[in-house]
Amino acid sequence: MLNGKPGVAAATRESVLTALDLLGYERPARLQKRSAGLIGLITPELENPIFPAFAQVICQALTRQGYTPVLATQTPGGSTEDELTGMLVERGVSGIIFISGLHADTTADMERYERLRGSGVPFVLINGFSPKVRAPFISPDDRAAMRLAVTHLVSLGHTRIGLALGPARFVPVQRKIEGFLGAVEQELGLDAEAAGEFVEHSLFTLEGGQAAATALLERACTAVVCASDMMALGAIRAARQRGLAVPRDFSVIGFDDSPLIAFTDPPLTTIRQPVPAMGQAAVRALLEEIGGTPAPHSEFVFMPELVVRGSTATAPPARRG
Repeated sequence: MLNGKPGVAAATRESVLTALDLLGYERPARLQKRSAGLIGLITPELENPIFPAFAQVICQALTRQGYTPVLATQTPGGSTEDELTGMLVERGVSGIIFISGLHADTTADMERYERLRGSGVPFVLINGFSPKVRAPFISPDDRAAMRLAVTHLVSLGHTRIGLALGPARFVPVQRKIEGFLGAVEQELGLDAEAAGEFVEHSLFTLEGGQAAATALLERACTAVVCASDMMALGAIRAARQRGLAVPRDFSVIGFDDSPLIAFTDPPLTTIRQPVPAMGQAAVRALLEEIGGTPAPHSEFVFMPELVVRGSTATAPPARRG
């Protein structure tokens, strides 16, 4: 399989070569010249389909540029981001792309990224920003995303709109709250304190969305904006457990536009992260760093898009106003 026979798909050969690199085998000499080097990609997990979506875009873009991507994923009780970073540096990677890593956690020590810079390995960070880290950042506009969601729900007659998101220490969470509170004040005249009653923190999982939506339903919300599509699926489950129909009795908006989310029941209205553009921008910025012409060490912000499907509808008449 490794002798370069044409019958072996390029993607298959690349994945095998990546495995060989990680396992410490020498590449066959004829194939060594094909790679401009290894690039590490670190994700927090792969259960949320947005992370494989980013990985696919990034890995394809790297392969086209002659690099061999190495996907490193954190698992519960497994390797930490720091351990994965150390492993990739030891393997001699040319650069690393972090997706939703510790850089997004306001309580994390950002010195780890300065140490990485000191080791001479360039890196780029996706989803999460820290002014303490000198590197290119790639983010969706979380505040604008919330404005799009709230404006859509208000246009449908909703006045009790909830926000379900992850732990408050994450930068994207803080930005979504800012955008939500600003939009609710502008659209409904609610001040931050009143609107804050409808903000519920949980986990970025189906179960987390279910728990948050249950709490918001108890506060008589007729709609919820969720910080991930997985949370939105949990919110739909919470509504159904209470005998409510989505969207007739309760409207739900997700975030990401993950693969397959258009085929749920009902198809999910969601905020689309521009994953292809963000992934390609991350690769471009990293290759500029590697090439010695660094991109500005600032944040590149991408505009999200509201995708209206079947999980939002006019507010239920009895619960309007």
